[in-house]
Amino acid sequence: MRKIIKFMRRNYKIIIPIILLAGVLFGFQIKKVYDQNEEDRLKISIIRYVLKNLHYEPHRIDNEFSETFYDNFLNSLDPSKRYFTQEDIDEFSMYKTLLDNQIKQEDLTFFKLVDNRYKKRIAEAKTYYVDILAKPFDFKEKETFDIDYENRPYREGTEGVKERWRKQLKASVLSSLYDSEELQKNKEKDGEEFEKKSRKDLEKEARESVKNNMERYFEFLDELDHNQSFSIYLNAMTMVFDPHTNYLTPKSKEDFDVGISGTFEGIGARLSREKDYTKVVELISGGPAWKDGKLEAGDIILKVGQGEEEPVDIVGMRLSNAIEYIKGKKGTEVRLTVKKIDGSVEIIPIIRDEVELEETFAKSSTVEMNGNMYGVINLPKFYIDFKEDDKRTAATDMKHEVESLKAQGVKGLVIDLRNNGGGSLSTAIDIAGLFIDKGPVVQVKYRDKSPNVKFDQSEGIVWDGPLVILVNELSASASEILAAAMQDYKRAVIIGSKQTFGKGTVQTLYSLNQAYNYPKPLGDLKVTIQKFYRINGGSTQLRGVSSDIVIPDRYQFMDIGERDQENPLPWDMIEAASYNTWKGYTNYDEVIKQSQKEINKNSYFDLINKNARWLKDIQNDNTVYLNYDDYVKDVDKRDAESKEFDGIKDFKTELQFKSPTYELPLIAVDTILGDKRKNWHKNLAKDIYVDEALKVLEKLKVKSPKLVQN
Repeated sequence: MRKIIKFMRRNYKIIIPIILLAGVLFGFQIKKVYDQNEEDRLKISIIRYVLKNLHYEPHRIDNEFSETFYDNFLNSLDPSKRYFTQEDIDEFSMYKTLLDNQIKQEDLTFFKLVDNRYKKRIAEAKTYYVDILAKPFDFKEKETFDIDYENRPYREGTEGVKERWRKQLKASVLSSLYDSEELQKNKEKDGEEFEKKSRKDLEKEARESVKNNMERYFEFLDELDHNQSFSIYLNAMTMVFDPHTNYLTPKSKEDFDVGISGTFEGIGARLSREKDYTKVVELISGGPAWKDGKLEAGDIILKVGQGEEEPVDIVGMRLSNAIEYIKGKKGTEVRLTVKKIDGSVEIIPIIRDEVELEETFAKSSTVEMNGNMYGVINLPKFYIDFKEDDKRTAATDMKHEVESLKAQGVKGLVIDLRNNGGGSLSTAIDIAGLFIDKGPVVQVKYRDKSPNVKFDQSEGIVWDGPLVILVNELSASASEILAAAMQDYKRAVIIGSKQTFGKGTVQTLYSLNQAYNYPKPLGDLKVTIQKFYRINGGSTQLRGVSSDIVIPDRYQFMDIGERDQENPLPWDMIEAASYNTWKGYTNYDEVIKQSQKEINKNSYFDLINKNARWLKDIQNDNTVYLNYDDYVKDVDKRDAESKEFDGIKDFKTELQFKSPTYELPLIAVDTILGDKRKNWHKNLAKDIYVDEALKVLEKLKVKSPKLVQN
């Protein structure tokens, strides 16, 4: 019995959906599966039932569904439109409104047609790149290459496709050639001795390098097995419902388990596939990339090199295959060729390591400003260990940090939730309880069910002083719940980006083998089952949390939020919970208005705003010049324009950040911890957003505790 209780406590998030489905899938019978076709049909049947009966907002299986499914599948297979011809698309198009019927009938006709054609086009493309790269390119010819894959048309016939490959390969060779020439120039400037090569020789080397990369790329495509191919088809279907509902093959499930276990060995970054590219979504606190500080969310990884070895081009490579190149053993070096959000290309060497869990935990610092001491608490994740009741959690650690800073006499607190992608809902509720005296924190809703209001159950308030919460576009999920609750209660001033990420949904994993006793693992479905709502009734979905005080940042015009995903669930409202705003501030609204005016007049923030618009313009520029001189002019133009924004990096304050007193004895015997804190404090002193948060905190005034009414 003890084992059963422990299992249920550990897996309580998935127990409820399983119980809900029990009635639906009871008697769900499928004839015995004897071959691959029947296994594929079985997966379709189970997934359709799960989506219909469990998804928060199930999509009707109709013509609209069919058209979106159709587009998803073709875009997933050929996002850059360099395989299928227009004639292929014309042939496929007869199925555009028939896929709803095929799914209901578990008909694999469309999948087999497209999958077989895709394999045929891949085989043809293998001959294209060999022929094209066999001869030197003419970089004096005036031509360009359009990388607006979404809006460009498919090409007519195989000759049209081959021409697209020619331009793409020419662009790759030109980029490599330019890098080689720049490397020679830098060696000359530094007085290095080296054998200088002609452009002709460098061009030949560049073609050979691109050829080697293409060989590796097609080797990966050749290793694509049926399960992986069919999973693309299944995910094209689940994506119609929302971007977070996905089918995971047994291998993908293993990778997913490793990703959420808290153990990372590699560079410490979460990646996603965006069209043909591998994009950095998030840096894991404490990981090598996070410590190095050069790789950023939004960066595109173009090539991956193992130390001094020739880098491999991963453009167009499947995410799972790209990750195989990037991850590796602790202590080994990986060199990432990265396209930054300003369009520049940079090589970033990183020594792989384990993510130190200590760095994912809450930590705090004190700082003196104008004669008063304030506290800054950084919370990278809302962590919890469901397996062990006595393990530390984000809530217990936050309480400890707050009480420690309070004992030191700080006059106000800044909680930094920037880049915090979320985590445990229960810890977010408990943390909210540190700053309010009993009351609702969030509303959680299953489809067709009344909302469940989640309350803070703790007695009293641990911190009743001024409170500021710092957020950005990458603050998501549980971060948004905490920020929204503090905003609705008027307990804290929210400062940062225009809005947070906007993920207001909850997912659970459902094993397909739970529905059908099959001898082989069938995979899992990650399905959206709930939606979060603020206590004021508004959803955090899409809109996230709008900051009370908006500070410009370089990501503000970038497509990185939930609203920029494919088929996100909509924003909506439900009835507000019953709550009373906090009455502790004497100048809450005045501080917000005054601080916003000051920020709007700040020339430094005006420069950041201009930089953000410039970055967006670059993101929208889809023209690659294939004439060498035009290519160089374009690079030089961007470099010259970027110099206008060099001053952004120069910001620093004279503020002295220090570790809380409880940490000093630990630092005395742990020099590594001491070095980590020194680096953190140094970065805090150069962080203009922390500086603004402290200025707002300094202005906030609270009433005497006796006059405060909740």
